[in-house]
Amino acid sequence: MDLGRWLAPLRTFQSITHRHPRRVTAVVAALLTGSAVTAFGVAPLTALEINQAQPAIISIHEALPLPQLAAQLDALDHQTLPLYRSDVTRSSDTVDTLLQRMGVDDAEAARFLRSDAVASRLMAGRSGKMIKVMTENGRLVELVARGPAESSEQLDSHFTRLSVQRNAEGLSARTEQVPLQVREQVSSGTISSSLYAAADDARIPDAITNQMAEIFGTDIDFRRELRKGDAFSVVYEAHTADGEPITWGSSAGRVLAARFINKGTVHDAVWYEEPGRKGTYYDLTGRSKTKSFLASPLAFSRVTSGFAMRFHPIQKRWKAHLGVDYGAPTGTQIRVVGDGVVSFAGWQNGYGKVVQVLHSGDRTTVYAHMSRIDVRKGQRMSQGDKLGAVGATGWATGPHLHFEFKVRGEHKDPMIIARASESVQLSPNALAQYRHKATTVAQRLDMAGQMQTAGASTGPRFE
Repeated sequence: MDLGRWLAPLRTFQSITHRHPRRVTAVVAALLTGSAVTAFGVAPLTALEINQAQPAIISIHEALPLPQLAAQLDALDHQTLPLYRSDVTRSSDTVDTLLQRMGVDDAEAARFLRSDAVASRLMAGRSGKMIKVMTENGRLVELVARGPAESSEQLDSHFTRLSVQRNAEGLSARTEQVPLQVREQVSSGTISSSLYAAADDARIPDAITNQMAEIFGTDIDFRRELRKGDAFSVVYEAHTADGEPITWGSSAGRVLAARFINKGTVHDAVWYEEPGRKGTYYDLTGRSKTKSFLASPLAFSRVTSGFAMRFHPIQKRWKAHLGVDYGAPTGTQIRVVGDGVVSFAGWQNGYGKVVQVLHSGDRTTVYAHMSRIDVRKGQRMSQGDKLGAVGATGWATGPHLHFEFKVRGEHKDPMIIARASESVQLSPNALAQYRHKATTVAQRLDMAGQMQTAGASTGPRFE
């Protein structure tokens, strides 16, 4: 027997194995998976003699040629496998650390991102940009970054898309302003400390949280009545960039429906626009959530002093605090809580810059310590119109708004007045159509609440 002739293929295989160990493993595994063993033994199925010690065994041997592994491995070497990876930029990122985290090993790409006037915008501005890269053997093929719009006027409607691509001439970069898309999203949460903390846990944008606080502002006093274990569910318009939820800012669309369970009482709200009327929120019976008076002259804010007795910080004595103080930065816009006419606008002793508005039913509201007054005496106002801005004029120890509500000259708790004020109801023609929609929406809120109770993820879910 020529032993060298039999060992030659084995030596070739060993050489290939040393040069391409992982690829050989893959090929051999595939061969073993799809092949059958061709050497076997056959025992004849005849009756054995009682005194026969062993059955007769017939062996068949066949020499099989090895596959052309060298050619197959060369073909595999010339194939490329594109890899995709997504992440979000961090405040501590540099070009090098970002590319390393994205699996990019490409010195040319790193130099380009640092030196090119357009590509270098990737690391400019705030963190939180959405990054997606495609690589081949660690070499950058394409990078797409999505972040806030360049213009402040487009922050709620557009996003910036930065694209870096490799072609025959090398790397190139360009930016464009692209409209945000809107998709319906469902989220839910449970209060453990505050509304905003629970909303953050559920990854709900601040703009949506603010809207919920406004919608239920006359039903729930978020300063005094929020309890641990209270729960909420919300359906809202989420802004997406190229189909992915944005990771920057608080941009969001409108709340479409919401439910808040406070101390066991269920409060529902559904957005509906009756033909010929301005759209607003209604409860499941069709009664408007919009009252004649807002619960607060500021968008939802931290309340620093309520309608009660307090120790006056300047007069150094306990006295009745016949109003509500809203802590807010200087310049925060102040809105009128109901329709009326400005009866006073100017300076008034300890109130500093102050505006008084006369409403129907011999009701008056007072807005004090303002930094700026934007109205004049005799001017007619509609609910929500801007009066001026928060300040610290008069007897104020810091920037805040002092707000009072009077009925026939007697001070009243603004929250009680807001809850008792008139609301609008849908017309009979629109009510039937609304109730059909409300039933469907209520089922979605029920489902979201059940998932929350069952301990499922409270994160956003696209519909």
